[in-house]
Amino acid sequence: MSGGLVALLDDIAALARIAAASVDDVAAGAAKAGAKAAGVVIDDAAVTPQYVSGADPSRELPMIKKIFWGSLRNKLLIILPALLLISAFIPGVIPFILMLGGTYLCYEGAEKVWHKVRGDHSDEKAPAVERGPEAEAKVIKGAITTDFILSCEIMVISMNEVAGDSLWARAVILVVVAFVITVAVYGAVALIVKMDDIGLHLATKDSPRTQRFGELLVKGMPAVLAGITFIGTIAMLWVGGHIMLQGAYDLGWHAPYDLVHVLEKPFAGIAVVGGFLAWLVNTVCSAILGLAWGLVIMAVVGPLLKALPFGKKKGGHEEGDLRAELAGYRPEKRNGSSAL
Repeated sequence: MSGGLVALLDDIAALARIAAASVDDVAAGAAKAGAKAAGVVIDDAAVTPQYVSGADPSRELPMIKKIFWGSLRNKLLIILPALLLISAFIPGVIPFILMLGGTYLCYEGAEKVWHKVRGDHSDEKAPAVERGPEAEAKVIKGAITTDFILSCEIMVISMNEVAGDSLWARAVILVVVAFVITVAVYGAVALIVKMDDIGLHLATKDSPRTQRFGELLVKGMPAVLAGITFIGTIAMLWVGGHIMLQGAYDLGWHAPYDLVHVLEKPFAGIAVVGGFLAWLVNTVCSAILGLAWGLVIMAVVGPLLKALPFGKKKGGHEEGDLRAELAGYRPEKRNGSSAL
């Protein structure tokens, strides 16, 4: 009897070790997949606060919560099953889907750079054509639609990083990536949009030091948002350019990929910082390529993309109108921040 019990315990221990190894593999795969999608994640975090920028402060978190659940549904109920079916039956299509996503990233990043260089801010002045709470539902719907595009890019990039794993491993890893990235993005968004409220609250405290810190939070938020947007744009160009670089190499055009490696090779041998410098050269080259390809797409098919449903721009006139609608019934609470 004791021998049978010992054998059973050994079997349980073996199963536990297998399960632990599987968890480690999933964690490693999720980390690898999520890291490669960082550019899109940063852009997602930079874009979403714009959708609640005119809302009643009491509605900001409920709106973010609804967008969060919409984003999770996008990833788990639509994108994930579609990617698993594609990877199981027509895996050869994934590189082309990836390059299509890379092209979209390059286009998005290049357009942001183009409008920044031109100083075009007309989208922010879109008139409010409606007023009332019903605008909130429209803004949430628009945010979830935009998130669908960003989520597609995140999930396709993640899928490509674990393409060599089994179907079930890919499924579990992508579920983990979907949950972790969605929680991280919308947790960060919630913190960002409430930061000025936190600052206003701190500014009413008795301590002068706490008051100064609160004022710093309120005054610093525009710079924080601008910084996130800048980093997101660079990351989009870098990730998009690298996808196109790798995709061209895989399709047989080796020259651009080989050129980048020739440029980074002299830096790779430098002691201590060689690896970082080589990575930096690769990143800069990928971002430049992404910007160049994005400008080409803007010139050739930009008008067509804007005419399509998925081509409506974040921050464009339609969404600008909706944010302005929300501002129409927003209380004057935030105006106090300008007096700090």
